[in-house]
Amino acid sequence: MERPIIPYGRQTIDDDDIAVVAEALRGDFLTTGPAVEAFEQAFAATVGARHAVVCSNGTAALHLAMLALDVKPGEVVIAPSITFLATANCARYVGADVIFADVDPDSGLMTPATLTEALSKVGGRCLRAVLPVHLRGDTVDLPALAGLAAAAGAVLVEDAPHALGTTMRYGNVAETVGDVRHSAMATFSFHPVKTIATGEGGMVTTNDTALAGRLRTLRSHGMVRPTGGDPWYEMPEPGFNYRLPDILCALGQSQLKKLPRFAARRRALAAAYQKALSSLAPTVRIAAQPAWSDPVLHLMTVLIDFEAAGRSRRQVVEALKAQGVGSQVHYIPVHTQPYYRKLYGPQSLPGAEAWYARCLSLPLYPGMSDEDIDHVALALKAALA
Repeated sequence: MERPIIPYGRQTIDDDDIAVVAEALRGDFLTTGPAVEAFEQAFAATVGARHAVVCSNGTAALHLAMLALDVKPGEVVIAPSITFLATANCARYVGADVIFADVDPDSGLMTPATLTEALSKVGGRCLRAVLPVHLRGDTVDLPALAGLAAAAGAVLVEDAPHALGTTMRYGNVAETVGDVRHSAMATFSFHPVKTIATGEGGMVTTNDTALAGRLRTLRSHGMVRPTGGDPWYEMPEPGFNYRLPDILCALGQSQLKKLPRFAARRRALAAAYQKALSSLAPTVRIAAQPAWSDPVLHLMTVLIDFEAAGRSRRQVVEALKAQGVGSQVHYIPVHTQPYYRKLYGPQSLPGAEAWYARCLSLPLYPGMSDEDIDHVALALKAALA
């Protein structure tokens, strides 16, 4: 039999997930109903935040965060260049300018040094927010970045779609991504390749009751119900239709119950990769893990010295594909995208460019077997031979 292709990421949907969606379909609500609040409460309890506000996707979560902070045209937001497009685009949605921070070339993460460099480019403009990304599932140095952001008069918003379930220890304090001890908000995604899946879906966590209220209002057209009930609703400011239906929230709550199992399996697979890829060093190295981070990895990103191997990344990707192994690149530096080059001109961020030159994401998802890891490692060895 031909071996099935191993994709770089994949959802895990079980019969009980299907059952809760079927139950929701038989219920009274298909859009906003009791499953929405139930999912939000369960998510907040899981990550240790006071509030969780669900929305239609991770990009909507970022956009809502900017709207809730009332970021205005002409103001400035700092984002790392190694991230998905949405981290920077959310600032442009509200008319703000983006200053791209460089990253550590071996972890892909924004650091205190790269944030300090980005802060030096703000000049006399109003800096409103700093958006560090917990890339792959590993966490940035939140206390240090929060201190720098606060000193500059900015709000910290964690972009955390890769890091659900990740824990970290700064000093002797154990923390969880999403508990927002150091930030105003954290955003998540439930895209199928993420740690839990709702098809599409996002979440914002916060400990600020006023911010939570604004997030909820802005995700539903900006509508509020005035005291007294007449008129039935008012719109003090326009919002968006960023609601997530009851059906998908039912799936999200079912998936969330499996987070401990998903997290344990992802950690076990990451450990298996460490062993399986060790013989390919130094040509192949797994992306660096900060000392404080105990990640539930969303991405198994390796850094490959393609020049030393005598292979281009395209050749390696095609050779892996021929052996039934999917891969992906995370990410093309956002500052090099045509839109941002046209807007801000050419920029040099050597850490981001060094990361991009070497990065390749290998398959990682709970449904993988130990034999799959061995196959991927052998396929990569053959691709580089």
